Amino acid sequence: MKGDWGEKREHRRVTLILKVVCPDRAGALGATENLSKGGLFVQTEERFELGERVALALSFPGLLDPIQIVGRVVWLRPARGEEGAGVGVAVESEAERLRLEQLVNASDTHPSAATTSALPAEGFRVLIVEDNPHIIEMYSYVLKKLAAQELGGKVPFEVHFAPDGHHALKLLEEGRFNLVLTDLYMPVMDGFILVERIRQSESWKSIPVVVISAGGADAQARAMQLGVDIYLRKPVKFTEVLETVKRLLRIG
Repeated sequence: MKGDWGEKREHRRVTLILKVVCPDRAGALGATENLSKGGLFVQTEERFELGERVALALSFPGLLDPIQIVGRVVWLRPARGEEGAGVGVAVESEAERLRLEQLVNASDTHPSAATTSALPAEGFRVLIVEDNPHIIEMYSYVLKKLAAQELGGKVPFEVHFAPDGHHALKLLEEGRFNLVLTDLYMPVMDGFILVERIRQSESWKSIPVVVISAGGADAQARAMQLGVDIYLRKPVKFTEVLETVKRLLRIG
């Protein structure tokens, strides 16, 4: 259901994944799909009404402290095909437009020789926990692109795979990892238990964890309570995975 979403033509939009919390609804909504100086689009299954005023807090673990904004719901997107449900929110005050504009401008920053040289010499190790071979193939492509283009092949970048939480814990015990991407619904040990174990461990609790799942609002709420940093809904877009990984690894 569409409302007045003319701002998306008026202002340049960028793909930027941020965690979104709605204090009035007691929990996380999901993640932004894109944003512009005039507003943002949030992936969420929460129900809103056109014209409803909402208070939101935008953040990104370890990089961006919560930014508070108030906006008006101007577009409702129902779930259909490969597109998940979501809501478009327009901001009205000049101060909030300035905050969003600063985020848009910051997203244009690309890795320079200086930032690349500041990256860890030992490189990065990413653990993907997923039992669907087609999804694994997509994640692999994203990470290979990141290593080759964003890092120019100059920084070691290892990707390891586990089909379930049990195998993932074994890999975590064998060596360090900079990031975990996991599904929730898997055999043997699901993603909920895996996240819980990671957050209970002194050795692993600081590792950023991204959940990419087809689970609904209840699954998301449970995952966030367990300590997930970012929750993305399947089917996930290539750019969403790429931007999330870049920011959590502080690449660019």
